[in-house]
Amino acid sequence: MTTHSNHTFHLVNYSPWPLTSALGTMIFMLSMIKWFKEFNFNYMMLIGISIIILTMIQWWRDISRESTLQGLHTIQVNFNMRWGMILFITSEIFFFLSFFWSFFHSSLSPNIELGGMWPPMNIQMFNPFQIPLLNTLILLISGISVTWSHQCILENKLNEAIKSLLITILLGIYFSAIQMYEYIQAPFSIADSVFGSTFFVATGFHGLHVLIGTIFLMVCLARLMKNHFSMNHHFGFEAASWYWHFVDVVWIFLFTFMYWWNN
Repeated sequence: MTTHSNHTFHLVNYSPWPLTSALGTMIFMLSMIKWFKEFNFNYMMLIGISIIILTMIQWWRDISRESTLQGLHTIQVNFNMRWGMILFITSEIFFFLSFFWSFFHSSLSPNIELGGMWPPMNIQMFNPFQIPLLNTLILLISGISVTWSHQCILENKLNEAIKSLLITILLGIYFSAIQMYEYIQAPFSIADSVFGSTFFVATGFHGLHVLIGTIFLMVCLARLMKNHFSMNHHFGFEAASWYWHFVDVVWIFLFTFMYWWNN
């Protein structure tokens, strides 16, 4: 392994993790298709999930080691990673924009199959000022607590940063639990015309992003407890906080249009 270089860039060593992650994802996808068809548990799904989880742990371990113990994340590398995260979040914005495009296309001019009305006839919508409003408050408070944690890192207050980040993670788990309860109690399903499709696909993908963001913050919490972050070198945490704020903003739009305006 190279220990010295005459440039500021990080040339990544050969790694098996892209291959194993692709393999695990393929196995998991095929098992999900089988599950959709036969609706029974199969061990291929468990194998796929296990490969994905093990790959995540070992890939993150390698990146954490490169950025801390090996000191390979120089100022130039850090700058490139910031732009990479910015472009990734931009792609996620357009990802959700496609769902809103479909929603407004169907809702502003409902066709004859929907009875010319939105929501379609016989569909009972959620009360936006019950569970949806609670979830909105949860995410807004979690946005405050993750910002508090970031400020504590900048001020080198490790214990306060850990506590506030733990609060954020617990709020993310609470949000996911409440959304699962909401889905179980839903008076309509994803099969109820384009209304159900756009609602569950948009809110479901947002829920998936909350789960991913929560895992992202859990990794940051583990690294924070191992003292991997300093006042001047903590981009891993910044990337997680950017992602979490993006999730917050998307939910505000979802609440405004798919819960309140829909009603």
